[in-house]
Amino acid sequence: MIGILIVSHGTLGESLIHCASHVLGQRPLLLRQLGITMHDDPDAILPQARDLIRFLDKGKGVLVLTDMYGATPSNIACKLLYPGHIEGVAGVNLPMLLRALDYRGRVTLPELVEKVLSGGTEGVTRMPHQNC
Repeated sequence: MIGILIVSHGTLGESLIHCASHVLGQRPLLLRQLGITMHDDPDAILPQARDLIRFLDKGKGVLVLTDMYGATPSNIACKLLYPGHIEGVAGVNLPMLLRALDYRGRVTLPELVEKVLSGGTEGVTRMPHQNC
């Protein structure tokens, strides 16, 4: 199974995990988060992030999800990436996370990246005025 690490601002990662756990009825295995605050030194956080990657990597790789590309969490996440084995996607949202959790045991890491990207974008839609 592919491990998943969310690196995000504050408590966003834990909130996403809590929401996914609610939808799925249990807290998923091999899913962790690392919340970054404005008081954290990115260089001091990096060893903790690497420890989480080692914990999550059971041989199939790790998908690192981050909230916003170019911000401190994604800058930390970028230092973790290793092509084909540790991949990253920015812009995490609940549909993206649920897609990752659903497919991670059935596809390769590169395929999971594509599933996650489509789940994240397809989950963003304008709600119709009728039939709500």
